[in-house]
Amino acid sequence: MDWNSLYATRMGKVVASDIRERMKLLAARQIIQLGGGLPDPSLFPAAEIAAATAAIFADPARATTALHYAPSEGHMPLREWIAGYMTSIGAPCGVDNIMITNGSQQAIDFCGRLFLSPGDTVAVEMPSFIGALRAFDTYEPRYVALPNEAEAPLPVGAKFGYLGSDFRNPTGTAMTLAEREAMIDKAAAIGLPLVEDGCYEKLRFEGQAVPSVFALAVQKAGDVEKVGVLHTGTLSKTIAPSLRVGWVAGPSAVIRKLVLIKQAADLATSALNQMIALAVAQTSLDRLADAGRALYLRRRDAMLEALETHMPPGVTWTRPEGGLYIWVTLPAHIDGAVLSERLLMEEAVSVISGAAFYPVDPVRNTVRLSYSLATEEAAREGVKRMGTMLSAMLETAVAAE
Repeated sequence: MDWNSLYATRMGKVVASDIRERMKLLAARQIIQLGGGLPDPSLFPAAEIAAATAAIFADPARATTALHYAPSEGHMPLREWIAGYMTSIGAPCGVDNIMITNGSQQAIDFCGRLFLSPGDTVAVEMPSFIGALRAFDTYEPRYVALPNEAEAPLPVGAKFGYLGSDFRNPTGTAMTLAEREAMIDKAAAIGLPLVEDGCYEKLRFEGQAVPSVFALAVQKAGDVEKVGVLHTGTLSKTIAPSLRVGWVAGPSAVIRKLVLIKQAADLATSALNQMIALAVAQTSLDRLADAGRALYLRRRDAMLEALETHMPPGVTWTRPEGGLYIWVTLPAHIDGAVLSERLLMEEAVSVISGAAFYPVDPVRNTVRLSYSLATEEAAREGVKRMGTMLSAMLETAVAAE
């Protein structure tokens, strides 16, 4: 059987994630992990999850609910809790404005499936979250840049704009209040829906908190049913990734359409996982978020200190106030893909080439670092090795001239 001749044309654009492929190497080698932005396992609330699971199965009625199919919209008590959470952060919602998904990745994928036909245009930040790009790729769109600057015009004719407002992946930067308000106004003026990725919103450890684009849009419109923004959220970064509990919030008419997609895709998210996530969120979410912020702040500081100490002249980087990432810009003639490959093979240090985060016209002299998994000592050593290699590459380039 010639399987290659049978695949849908969209599979030609689907490629393996550089990040996920590199993760496979971690089990085989002792690698300093400065690449993938995974939450630190030491933060996972194993005891709370075990207690929540035991409580569910100690009650026959709850056990039956946990082991059966959940409604496609999601477990009602969890939807009620999320609606309350969204209301608490300035975006009043009801349960009809919430659908549970298998992580926010599925919510992003469903937005692409809802809006994109082959050849449609989608506006994304450049660089942008690679998971969103891979999800959108399957719907065969054309990509244009979605600028965040308050004064920059938005592209006309796109089906929607995808953005991360808080500590975005991969740059670690956040939109200012002025940029968020301008984005809402400009998008509304041209009829451009926005899909906001809110997965890092609870990981601010410095600076003044800013309402999400979704919350600001609800406040401007006075009613969630009137907004042109969808918001995706997740408990993967604050509780545990394997529960795969995320959500999408928006006008109820759009949520009803997304429910149809959910029904066709997988029927429902695990009822057991939703019930566990709800129990832990109700009792421990703030404490878990506090612990994550404290840990990641220490690790960010160690990485920034190491960058200041070991990077050669001509290298710059972002200084995030939250989240998991630092974006490094190299001298113009240094290819981040070459650097990342050499670091992995020669120095056992994993970083991610920045070019992977561009759907078109990649900026090659960039890499993404993450401080989520590396201890302070490992971050310092990994950045030191990176600086040594960069210096050698720069000397070689100068000598070649």
